[in-house]
Amino acid sequence: MSGQNQQKPTAFLIDSSVFVFRSYYSMSTDLVDRNGQTNHAVYGFARFLTRFIRQTQPRLIATAFDEALTTSFRNEIYPPYKANRDPAPEDLKRQFKDCQQLARLLGISVFADNSYEADDLIGTLHQTYAQRGHAVCVVSADKDLAQLIRPSDWWWDYGKGKPMGFEALTEKFGVRPDQVCDFLALAGDQVDNIPGVKGVGAKTAQALLNHFNDLDSLLARMNEIEFLSFRGAKSCQKKIKAHQDDARLSKLLSQIVLDAPLENDDIMKSKANPEALIEFIEAMNFGPMLRRELIEAASL
Repeated sequence: MSGQNQQKPTAFLIDSSVFVFRSYYSMSTDLVDRNGQTNHAVYGFARFLTRFIRQTQPRLIATAFDEALTTSFRNEIYPPYKANRDPAPEDLKRQFKDCQQLARLLGISVFADNSYEADDLIGTLHQTYAQRGHAVCVVSADKDLAQLIRPSDWWWDYGKGKPMGFEALTEKFGVRPDQVCDFLALAGDQVDNIPGVKGVGAKTAQALLNHFNDLDSLLARMNEIEFLSFRGAKSCQKKIKAHQDDARLSKLLSQIVLDAPLENDDIMKSKANPEALIEFIEAMNFGPMLRRELIEAASL
């Protein structure tokens, strides 16, 4: 999948945290920088970026990072949001900063915010570039981000599978991408501590959305639920009546913001400064192969 094939180049929006975390938890902690500090997450992220750039040769590319894990506007609406997660270790926080610096040195725009999560920054960039007539590829393993995907877009869990379009995602998740948010409003999401409707699981949520199409229609016509053909329809109706406020709250928490304030929405890949990049590579103590790959990626 190349960013050069269409009349207007594809905009690649990378949910960076996924790839930093994967590297942090899978790479050897024996990897250290010139000062003897661990940099295995940076090393893994560098390998990911070089391969991704070589494969896609993007003209439009952005990386979004999470800096709002406990300070998101969602925490103000619902304090338990993501409160089940352990705080990031200090060495991971430090390596996140190095990953941001590396992306910039490769000529890639970096987005991070204290109030808006990476999903919201990606959602806002998606909206901007979709309105400008670009196809968008969201690079992530996060199901939440599938809600952005239009029939002309792609969702790509890079390194684990091929890019997936609208139809393939519908098959994967059992609901259309535009229904993912309503699906999470009903079934909840344990990973993010989104409550959903107590007692409604994935299969029931799929059946309900298959019939009602969206959450608003379901809540407006909930008296119909008991007549649906799935098992436990009558008790499901009672659960939704009792917990409809939880469903509305969960939708608010899972809905990606499309108008987060951005200082700049330019994501054109720029030519890097080779001297600054080499200085970074030496400080990180990267070997000759990764050094060569990074310098090549910076020039593409």
